[in-house]
Amino acid sequence: MATETVKILLAEDDENLGSLLREYLNAKNYITYLYSDGEQALEAFKQDDFDLCIIDIMMPRMDGFTLAKEVRKLNANIPFIFLTAKTMQEDVLEGFSIGADDYMTKPFSMEELLYRLKAILRRTSPEEEGEKNRDVYEIGRYKFDANKQLLSIDGKSRKLTTKESELLKLLCTNKNQMLERNYALRTIWEDDSYFNARSMDVYITKLRKYLKEDPSIQILNVHGKGYKLIA
Repeated sequence: MATETVKILLAEDDENLGSLLREYLNAKNYITYLYSDGEQALEAFKQDDFDLCIIDIMMPRMDGFTLAKEVRKLNANIPFIFLTAKTMQEDVLEGFSIGADDYMTKPFSMEELLYRLKAILRRTSPEEEGEKNRDVYEIGRYKFDANKQLLSIDGKSRKLTTKESELLKLLCTNKNQMLERNYALRTIWEDDSYFNARSMDVYITKLRKYLKEDPSIQILNVHGKGYKLIA
């Protein structure tokens, strides 16, 4: 996806920070629209097409978690980054359980935000036709199309989030072998911090739930080391 075509919804109630972020991203050729509360941002999302959302958690009229859930109802695939002054573990886990692609705690550097934004867009942008072969995996009775992020069984399909899809792909490529925990964290989350490790546990729990219709499939914990997909 070319930078100049990327349209970003920025929901931030801090006027100074919001303006700085908008000006910085616009200077980097991202088309950025700033909204100062959750309800305003949601209405804008309904009226326009965006490629990525940057959402502050603590906002008036509608908090960031609620906004993200409403956005997901309208577009299950759009990536988003949470911004927050909070550092509580529960908030980090809630953010990732909603399906956040990343989570940044204030204060942060503009350069780090830009780096993470580019990394997300690389993962979520559609591949050029023929650029790479489609990755399709058989998992028991399930079929998993990693490029389309679709998990299917008995004619029913579920669209996975980017991180759900990346984690399941790693498990599939290491099927019946151990997926080393730190390797998965560095590959998907780009570092193996405590909060990222806990968020990965949330995603493992969700994948187990998605795969439960075939009882022959298990995702086992290898204590202190990683996970193993048995199929």
